[in-house]
Parts: sequence; C-alpha cells; structure tokens
Amino acid sequence: MSRVAKNAVNVPSGVEVTINGQEISVKGGKGQLIFSVHKDIEVLREGDELRVAVRVKGKSAVAQSGTTRAIINNMVTGVNTGFEKKLALVGVGYRAQVKGKVLNLTLGFSHPVNYDVPEDITVETPSQTEIVVTGADKQRVGQVAANIRAYRPPEPYKGKGVRYVGEYIAMKEAKKK
Repeated sequence: MSRVAKNAVNVPSGVEVTINGQEISVKGGKGQLIFSVHKDIEVLREGDELRVAVRVKGKSAVAQSGTTRAIINNMVTGVNTGFEKKLALVGVGYRAQVKGKVLNLTLGFSHPVNYDVPEDITVETPSQTEIVVTGADKQRVGQVAANIRAYRPPEPYKGKGVRYVGEYIAMKEAKKK
C-alpha cells in the first residue's frame, strides 16, 4: 500500500465528515467540499480519524489510495483553516484592485484586464501591488492564482510581471555588444 495512504487523516472538532457510499462530504467553518472516491478505494471512519483502504490489489489502486488520502486531508484542512496564495506585481505602473467579485489588473497592456473571481474564492488586495487569494479548496485557490499569474508571467530579464510571493525567478544577463 502507498506510504501516504497508511497515515490516518485526523478530523478536528468543528469539522463534520459524511461518507455516503463513494461520496465524501466535509463541512466546516470555511464551507463544504464534496469528493467522489475512485471505485477501487474505500474510506473508513474510526472515531475522529479517516483511513483509506484499497479494495482491489494493483498498482493503479495503490496510487489512487495515496492521492485520495491527500485530497481528503486537504479537504479537512481547507474547511477548518483554509488555504491562501499570495501574488506580487513587479513593474512600473502594475496595479491590482478588487471591485466586488471582479479583480481589475493594470499590467502594462493597452487595456485593463478584468478577472471574474469564482464564488467560492476570496481575492483581496492589501496594497496595489499585492494580491491574496483565499478559499477552502486547495486546488481552486492554486488554479485561480495561476490564472491571475498567467496574464503576465515574470520575464527573465527585468523580472517584471505577476509572481508568487517567494518565487525565485532565474534572471538572464542582457545581450552584450
């Protein structure tokens, strides 16, 4: 069995987990998430712990068990504490502003970029050059942050663009005469 899947997922107080056949529902203070488990995998509840077991022996089922355990752990963490990605805008005149459920970006194009924020995700701009994406679903938070970054990824000569906070950009040297 997968070494990841051998570990149990601890369910903290305030988080409610419902197992209905192959569908798992996790509900907490930050929202509710639902996940459909693969047919070869079984999720068992033992007190305040969740265990992932393999129904059918095989490489595919073992790989699915580790993935399922990680997804369930992320769901429990997400509805309890939530996930957050921070982005920084680097460049002269690059700005971000949230108006309702629309993120307005000025990224050096001839037009402003408007990004519609999904319902389950919260986007904040503490300053004009910072964007904070938060939500309960780790995959959705990462995808929204990646979509925003994709409008103007950092370029390797001056480092201008939208980057994750703490991201390393390998800088290139300019062409010499």
